[in-house]
Amino acid sequence: MIPRIYIPGDSGALALGAEKVARAIAKELAERGIEAKIVRNGSRGAYFLEPMVEVATEKGRVAYGPVKSSDVKSLFDSGFLTGGHHKRWLGAPDKIPFLAKQTRLTFARCGINDPLSLDAYKSLGGLKGLQNAVAMAPADIVKQVTDSGLRGRGGAGFPTGIKWKTVLDTTSERKYIVCNADEGDSATFADRMIMEGDPFVLIEGMAIAGIATGATKGFVYIRSEYPHAVATMNKAVEIARKSGVLGVNVLGSPNAFDMEIRVGAGAYVCGEETSLLNSLEGKRGVVRAKPPLPAIQGLFGKPTVINNVISLASVPIIMDKGAAFYKDFGMGRSRGTIPIQIAGNVRNGGLFETAFGLTLGEIVDDIGGGTATGRPVKAVQVGGPLGAYFPRALFDTPFDYEEFAKRDGLIGHAGITVFDDTADMLKQARFAMEFCAIESCGKCTPCRIGSTRGVETIDRLAAGIEPEKNLALVTDLCNTMKFGSLCALGGFTPYPVMSSITHFPEDFKPAPARVAAE
Repeated sequence: MIPRIYIPGDSGALALGAEKVARAIAKELAERGIEAKIVRNGSRGAYFLEPMVEVATEKGRVAYGPVKSSDVKSLFDSGFLTGGHHKRWLGAPDKIPFLAKQTRLTFARCGINDPLSLDAYKSLGGLKGLQNAVAMAPADIVKQVTDSGLRGRGGAGFPTGIKWKTVLDTTSERKYIVCNADEGDSATFADRMIMEGDPFVLIEGMAIAGIATGATKGFVYIRSEYPHAVATMNKAVEIARKSGVLGVNVLGSPNAFDMEIRVGAGAYVCGEETSLLNSLEGKRGVVRAKPPLPAIQGLFGKPTVINNVISLASVPIIMDKGAAFYKDFGMGRSRGTIPIQIAGNVRNGGLFETAFGLTLGEIVDDIGGGTATGRPVKAVQVGGPLGAYFPRALFDTPFDYEEFAKRDGLIGHAGITVFDDTADMLKQARFAMEFCAIESCGKCTPCRIGSTRGVETIDRLAAGIEPEKNLALVTDLCNTMKFGSLCALGGFTPYPVMSSITHFPEDFKPAPARVAAE
């Protein structure tokens, strides 16, 4: 049998040198006269082990990592094509602790095969959900998604089935499915991983959403900073269209659904659904007032489902295995699995898909392995740049929408950024206000002006000017922004600011006092 060597083409792995490793392996194969097939798979998400090279042997796949181009010659000398031992040897990929502890439903195929091989996708269970969907009535599809308990994985946590039912029940000659792939939050890369590593699962999920709601056209709005994802999705859509997965007769059924890839211009606020719609229509990316809801009057004034990548990519497993299967995972009202993205100052950075319910401490200490610097963890920000900072005292919080909300936090897109004890939380609070000021679309006063005044006030705090008065002013600004902003950019900026003040008050003392305390 011809050896198969798997080298990730995922942009995270490429950033760590995967392309150099691929070239070195191809060169070594040629020089040694060895016939082998190199497969550019996606990443499995264990980025602390990337580039992770895998070889298919008679006893199964064997992984090596993190591999450098300088390791390649010694890998061949060690017999890695047959699973030979080497200093980079990791053994069977699915037994690597970081991967073995996961419950992979949405990411079950990610990192396994060539992302652009539809045959490989089918061999691993792909298209079963869509096959079931084309044989069902739209209302029954919506009911199954509703009964599964799936909620929006983009951050809001709104029940997906309710959104779909609203579009289904709204009469219109034209409806749309819009996938929000404008993944702009810090420490988030789940959307990118799916689009680069398993694009057909997103296409399948969008086709199911179209059939369920009567929409015949879909758009994937991808941030411009994701060129590899854009290229992969474009190729995957073309393959799906040629194979009858998309088109006037989806999988040979009477249902029609087609889709296009659109690229954003880099505005963070276009991650907000109404700003995204404006951008898709060729307008300036500013927030729309609600009502009307996009489900009633969305893209081009028509009923529109707007879902995040992970929400849509989770639908095929629900339509394949059933609502009860998916709902069996999780806790409370947070059902199914969540791809937790662990980043920042952490030893084991990567994507960890698991059922809702792990505590924050388990995620940071056990799975993440603590800080990369070896220093104590001071704070963990959950939910991107607008998420709250949690101190170790709150590490018993279960990863669940309602449990985080009880402690004034957000799960958001499930990105986690770890900070050690050298972090200055006053500077982090200032960064949140500055980020909001820079990224604000400018439509509403609380966000546009409040964030700018927030930066100025925190600067006065840092300088030790009237600390009590300025601390009260920051709190008042946050209250105004939280309840007066049109969208989550201004409305959620108070979370990182107020959590920093609440949990790390020592960092907000006047400069001389802070120095004395240190």
